[in-house]
Amino acid sequence: MHSTADQQAAREPSGRGMARKLGILAGLTALGLAGFAVALVITPGHSIQIKLGAPTPAAAQASTSTPAPGAQPAWVAAAPGRVEPKSGQIRLSTSLAGKVEAVAVAINDQVAEGEVLLRLEDKEARARLTAAEAEAAARKRERDAQPITSGRESVSKAEDALFSAERAVNSARLELDDAIAANRRNPGSTGALAAARRRLADANDRLRAEQANFASAHAKSNVPAPNRLEAGLIAARSEVTLAESLLDKTRIRAPIAGKVLQMNAKAGELVAPSPEPLAVIGDMSVVRVRAEVDEHDVAKIKLGQRVFVRTNAYPGQDFEGKVVEIAPSLALPKMGSRGARRATDVEVMEVLIDLDGKVPLLPGMRTDAFFRR
Repeated sequence: MHSTADQQAAREPSGRGMARKLGILAGLTALGLAGFAVALVITPGHSIQIKLGAPTPAAAQASTSTPAPGAQPAWVAAAPGRVEPKSGQIRLSTSLAGKVEAVAVAINDQVAEGEVLLRLEDKEARARLTAAEAEAAARKRERDAQPITSGRESVSKAEDALFSAERAVNSARLELDDAIAANRRNPGSTGALAAARRRLADANDRLRAEQANFASAHAKSNVPAPNRLEAGLIAARSEVTLAESLLDKTRIRAPIAGKVLQMNAKAGELVAPSPEPLAVIGDMSVVRVRAEVDEHDVAKIKLGQRVFVRTNAYPGQDFEGKVVEIAPSLALPKMGSRGARRATDVEVMEVLIDLDGKVPLLPGMRTDAFFRR
């Protein structure tokens, strides 16, 4: 057995070690307080800033886009969207199979309504038109060699005038095509282009007048049926119209005035009817965003409502606009889901937003639209 003195002697080294540790800790604390006091003396009149760490970019962005606790955000609803021209993207293809003979325009070119964008080989179509016109001329000579059926004089006259007006419009359109092509090669030849446009406008005015006369002549009561020669002429003229339509299909025209956004054809290529467009055009005078608003936010959207749009392509920039069109019904989303949910989980309402002024956004860009209060 150990005596009480032995036990006390065993505990004394441990007590002295603990006291030594406490003394060292107290000394370090005093040294730190002294350094802090020296800093206050050296920098009088300056506040002391303690920087614990720089915020991450994500945290900085969250602090600007997330409202303070208790504050309401500046927007009532948000929706994904895509940028598009005012007219939408008009995708043009061909209904014929053939070889591309010429491409008249390039990407970013401004085109007028009705202007030829590209032309397919048209030898066969021109041959059919020439044959149809010759047949129609022969049928007309045969009809004119015989007396016109009594009561059909005004109808025959209206038919002849309408056929002549249709031919004049077709000739004026082809002449304008040539004038536009020449003006692209030589931009100074604006006089010939303006004259060709006037001739086409005059030909269209005459055509509308003759169509009205033709309708009035056929609206009369007791008009007798055409005889065999007259029927043959009507059929021959119909073949001319079909041949002209086939010739016109060899020319891919711009349905509106706008900018060429895509040109996927090259001279010499063989093309055929396909879902893939040969050219895409759009009216870029106004840039729009087509947004898909979730079903539960439909009641928050109204015409004329102000909107700001953001896109990853231009971080930190907001593009202002307003709601100009709201779909009258809901539909399944077309842009796909950005979150964990599937695209078919909720129906959406399409909303068109016109952006203010000139913006650098390109058709097809993904955006987020925020509808203001």
